[in-house]
Amino acid sequence: MVVSRSPAAGPAVEGRLRFGGVPLPLQEAVKVLGVEVDRELRFDGHIKHIAKKASHRVSALRRVASFLDRGGKLLLYKAQIRPYLEYAALSWMSCAASHTRRLDSIQRRALRLVDAADPPDPPDPPAQLEPVSPLDSLEQSRDVAALVVFHKAQVQGVPHLGWVKTASESRHAKHKNGAYQW
Repeated sequence: MVVSRSPAAGPAVEGRLRFGGVPLPLQEAVKVLGVEVDRELRFDGHIKHIAKKASHRVSALRRVASFLDRGGKLLLYKAQIRPYLEYAALSWMSCAASHTRRLDSIQRRALRLVDAADPPDPPDPPAQLEPVSPLDSLEQSRDVAALVVFHKAQVQGVPHLGWVKTASESRHAKHKNGAYQW
């Protein structure tokens, strides 16, 4: 796959990359550890794929929902659907807002299904109403994951995340000198 802003970059490389003497065809997208990235470094195909898989699983949950109580439906959601919506989120969390909204709508659909048949018991008069969803939003989950990585890099000094600290420190130093504006 050729990643470039220049439309001429792909044709310039076409047929020149070889493996064992065999020319390698250029790809429009590659999948690395389950995350698909296209040649424009966008995640459209990846989000479409995970939304489809998660949506199919929500449909399967709908078919068995009448046989389960709220806890069972929630457990199935957490084990079989939510992982699709969260997998490798740090790599694609900067995708278009329309994509993250699509995933959020799948979660809302699943949680409506979880809460549909078994509404929570009415609270005692002095008690406060609990939120309907016992889960954090997908956006909050992605944000927390990013904060954890930065905390590990900045505070704990985890060796394999040293590049994050170095990049952050160099931006901060440039900002202090007035050479870089945020």
